[in-house]
Amino acid sequence: MMRHALLVALAAASAGCAVSLQEEVQMGADYSAQINAQLPIVQDAEVNRYVNVLGDSIAGLADPRGLDYRFFVVNAPEVNAFAVPGGFIYVNRGLIDRTTSLAQLAGVLGHEIGHVVRRHSVQQMQKAQGANFGIILGCVLTQICSNQAAGAAIEIGGAAVFAKFSRDDENEADEEAVKNVVRAGLHPKGIPEMFQILLNERNARPDAVAGWFTTHPGEDDRIRHTEALIAQYDEAILRTLPTTTPRFAEFQARVRALPPPPPQERRP
Repeated sequence: MMRHALLVALAAASAGCAVSLQEEVQMGADYSAQINAQLPIVQDAEVNRYVNVLGDSIAGLADPRGLDYRFFVVNAPEVNAFAVPGGFIYVNRGLIDRTTSLAQLAGVLGHEIGHVVRRHSVQQMQKAQGANFGIILGCVLTQICSNQAAGAAIEIGGAAVFAKFSRDDENEADEEAVKNVVRAGLHPKGIPEMFQILLNERNARPDAVAGWFTTHPGEDDRIRHTEALIAQYDEAILRTLPTTTPRFAEFQARVRALPPPPPQERRP
């Protein structure tokens, strides 16, 4: 029944009808169930509590629609994060491991929340109706579909459209991220800092961050763009905003102490 309702909603959207908030949440819940059935979601209560409290502190001030946001940590070493319509947001432990401050992780969550607020994910899903999004997002977040045959299948299934936001979408989400992080009482400099960390790692270990650069293109320009956005804020105000906390260091240490990511089964 849910699948039928979802397809009806997508068909209506493609015909020019707007997706309602209820349809968006239903859509996201359905895809989230697929993702959670496929990916190794971290079950550690303290890790989940921390990322959800942090995410809610950002989303509650960023999205006036009152969505019940859910944040998940994926036990995967790749650097990536992704947002599903309706407020379901995923971040890999590999990304958390690369951060050096709370502001950097907050910037990533603020960016993904921005995609939800601007409804970019809804628009992309409308372009890729009928695709198996559990498989697609598994491929986006990890490397389980890294062989050539799987890549061709994803292309046909619409993931090439779905997995990559346009440059305008990314810029809009970055603009939302800066505002979202400041609203949450953290320094937004973690956003360009995170981009720089990823660029540095791409030069040193390109395979480790390949997924991020596939789904989040244009990091060089985005560093300059976000730094320009931050420069518009009063420096006196920015100096009052913290970049990290001892609690974040404890959270990151707990993530790093989790059991290693399971071996990834390559899809034929």
